[in-house]
Amino acid sequence: MNDMRIVERDVDQNGTKITARGVQVYYSDTHALKDVDVDILDKTVTAFIGPSGCGKSTFLRCLNRMNDTIPICRVEGMIKMDGEDIYDAKVDPVQLRARVGMVFQKPNPFPKSIYENVAYGPKIHGLTNSRAELDEIVESSLRRAALWNEVKDRLDSPGTGLSGGQQQRLCIARAVATSPEVLLMDEPCSALDPIATAQVEELIDELRSQFSVVIVTHSMQQAARVSQRTAFFHMGHLVEYGETGQIFTTPRDPRTESYITGRIG
Repeated sequence: MNDMRIVERDVDQNGTKITARGVQVYYSDTHALKDVDVDILDKTVTAFIGPSGCGKSTFLRCLNRMNDTIPICRVEGMIKMDGEDIYDAKVDPVQLRARVGMVFQKPNPFPKSIYENVAYGPKIHGLTNSRAELDEIVESSLRRAALWNEVKDRLDSPGTGLSGGQQQRLCIARAVATSPEVLLMDEPCSALDPIATAQVEELIDELRSQFSVVIVTHSMQQAARVSQRTAFFHMGHLVEYGETGQIFTTPRDPRTESYITGRIG
């Protein structure tokens, strides 16, 4: 893994944003996630790595209650954001998802204009009182997603007409438009070419100044490049979690070392 560029930054100055304790996930009789305990820091990029089917995406979807949409799925344990239990009966999952944005593996812009893609969330959540305010949010979100200069003269064009990398940055703009506190990314670069991947990785590094970013990735090189903390999942267990440099250079668990050196996975 000589091409890894480990990103070491002052992670310990950031407070805990999300706390998970004893999290179990079942799909019918299948025990997919077992006893996960983790503290996810604010203003930090946290990478989830591990083989296919290890539970990393399942756990990511617990953080904004996307698993609620799967009838056979059951989540147990405790997940708190800023000390509030996100699975409490009084928490509205729709409102939670405005606070915990998500970007998926495959770019999925709405079949609407570029403008309407970004404006959709703020409109349905009632975050603006005027067209001028909405214009401002759309522009600032597209700027945050490093897309404004490329699309500012064609905001009425369909979002589906953009290139793959631009579509994914549009989806990032759409996710940040509701001013979330946490941004979840489920393999956001797996459908992109190397140039678009580099652009999105650069963007992720910029976004962590404003959000807690959690990224699921199959690429260990990507985890090493963009994250400050890394969690290694294997067969439904969170095996090891720590600073990215430590996980990749001096892992404490032999299963982590086997995965990183390519012996398992």
